[in-house]
Amino acid sequence: MPKLPPLAAVRTFEAAGRLQNFSRAAEELGMTQAAVSYQVRQLEDRLGRALFVREKGRVRLSETGHRLLPPVSAAFQAMGDAFAALTSDEADVLTVDAVTSFGGTWLSARIGGFQLLYPELAVRMSMSNELIDFDASNVDVAIRMGPGNWPGLRCDFLMRQHVAPLASPAFIEKHRIREPADLLRVERLAPNDCWWADWFAAAGIAMPPASSRRGIELDSQLQEASAVQAGFGVAMMTPLFWQAEIAGGRMVQPFDTLHVSTRSSMWLVHRENRVGVRKIERFREWLRAELAKDRHLLPEALWQPPQ
Repeated sequence: MPKLPPLAAVRTFEAAGRLQNFSRAAEELGMTQAAVSYQVRQLEDRLGRALFVREKGRVRLSETGHRLLPPVSAAFQAMGDAFAALTSDEADVLTVDAVTSFGGTWLSARIGGFQLLYPELAVRMSMSNELIDFDASNVDVAIRMGPGNWPGLRCDFLMRQHVAPLASPAFIEKHRIREPADLLRVERLAPNDCWWADWFAAAGIAMPPASSRRGIELDSQLQEASAVQAGFGVAMMTPLFWQAEIAGGRMVQPFDTLHVSTRSSMWLVHRENRVGVRKIERFREWLRAELAKDRHLLPEALWQPPQ
């Protein structure tokens, strides 16, 4: 790529040539007339050609200046349009990244309500269990599971992470599961996951040592839900995310006992320097209001942030 002259000098030439007046160019650019004259002279010295004809306190474009001004003006217009479009896109599009279990269930079923409430905003949603690098992506807000103390981010507590066994009604009936201890003798997805040990402890059941048999291990609750509904076993899942399936009889939570994590909660996060951005604040308010509708479904302690 050919080496370009200093952009400041080119920008000064464009304004002076378009306005045919150094004083007016200085006003537009927030410079002094002397600074405009200096920048133009520097560019002329670099090119070895005069860009303006100076006569009796007035300036007009030289032949070289006339040739150069249209493409330079067009280039600045194109750059201006590009930055304006980017600013418009950022203002009108909300990009959300959510952990897979929440984004693919509870949030996906409700995000249309946010769109209807704010039709001027487009919503882009992605799902990932990886921590989003806000500086390396265009994500506006993310929903994360974790301790909630990420530097440089505003972290709004949403709920405590919690799980319980879920299975299909047919599986429960077939294996005559009547009490928590019965789950020790049936197929459990990810049987050596620490959540199982924690849940059995909450249910007052002594869990035997971890087995060398790993069983079925899946990447997300979305995959586990498919396996559970197909009758392949019991999975440790978050009942709140599966209320539609439970209400529809496709899955059942056989016991009320919940394991509530002491280490991890769900948080809405975004960069601290974006506090007050309208689209982010709208989503934040909407999300908290939607979660409040489900508050009655969980013990009150799950809605209290960890100390």
